[in-house]
Amino acid sequence: MAEQSAQEKTEEPTAKRLDEARNKGQVPRSRELTTVMVLIASAVALLFMGKNIIASMAQVMNKSFSFTRKELFDPMAMIHHFIYTIETIAFDLSMFLGVTVLAALAAPALIGGWNFSAQAMAPKGERMDPLKGLKRIFGPQGLIELAKALGKFILVGVISTAILWSIRDQLLTLGRQEVNVAMADLGYLTMWVFLAICASLILIALIDVPFQIWNHNRQLRMTKQEVKDEMKETDGNPEVKGRIRRMQVELSQQRMMQDIPSADVVITNPTHYAVALRYDQTKTGAPVVVAKGADFISQQIRLVAEHNDVPILSAPPLTRAVYYSTEIGDEIPSGLYIAVAQVLAFVFQLRRYHKTGGNKPNLNPDDLPIPDELRRD
Repeated sequence: MAEQSAQEKTEEPTAKRLDEARNKGQVPRSRELTTVMVLIASAVALLFMGKNIIASMAQVMNKSFSFTRKELFDPMAMIHHFIYTIETIAFDLSMFLGVTVLAALAAPALIGGWNFSAQAMAPKGERMDPLKGLKRIFGPQGLIELAKALGKFILVGVISTAILWSIRDQLLTLGRQEVNVAMADLGYLTMWVFLAICASLILIALIDVPFQIWNHNRQLRMTKQEVKDEMKETDGNPEVKGRIRRMQVELSQQRMMQDIPSADVVITNPTHYAVALRYDQTKTGAPVVVAKGADFISQQIRLVAEHNDVPILSAPPLTRAVYYSTEIGDEIPSGLYIAVAQVLAFVFQLRRYHKTGGNKPNLNPDDLPIPDELRRD
């Protein structure tokens, strides 16, 4: 059961999986959306440009079916008529075709976007496989397409019947009008009926677009093992990454231990935390944390400090404040300047005392000034 569940495609496709599918040309597409947009664009274009197109075509037909005796024997007459036809209808037809082409190009951009990758545009032999073609026709996808076709047929039939029934009086009055007026009214009604029928197909598109997006994601779903394998390929093997992190920590600790002998003082908690501080009097910067650690690392810091005669001072509040507020290699925050300055002054005085004698310096670590926002209990 565990092996079977691991092989079930229950995981949503990752970004990498979606990108790979897109490069192969596998993106969500809705033919219904493209069809609806092209039909509606054509209907709207006809509604605004249909009069000019019809007038241009009527002008061309009138010119083409009326000619003189001289034109009958002129071998160039056909060429002249052809040029006249192109000049007369080219602009209106190009505007109409331009609108439909723009609609056909805009539809894919709304769902899935355009895809011009070489892999996507390369010919695929598997699409010419008749067996796979039959499988698509008689498979679930074929049944879905059949259901959509029946739905469109029923919807268009119902809408068309309702529209024709609503304008039946106008259609009946066309027979009592003059021919030119009747033809104009019939063309006007036809264009509005065509637009209404095309608009009714929006319902099919509104159902098909979410379905195509869902079906696209369903086809790209992954098993849990595939997700794990992809994470290994993308981020690297977790075991290798863990080993690298451990090595980085070990190298960092080695460098940190090597810097402890250069510290001026090591302040402790006294057992849980240890922080090594260094102050370069030749520079204008603040004291720097050269090493810090907790528990076992703090013990190692103290041992290295003792071995190299670095003073160790128990100052629990200050140690915790520096440990939590400053990273290795960074300067201490300004709020701890006075407290650290007192500690360093005590250490320097203590060195002088051991060399020259005199009054032994004294410091109460619990009275060091530490701001409330930097205190850690």
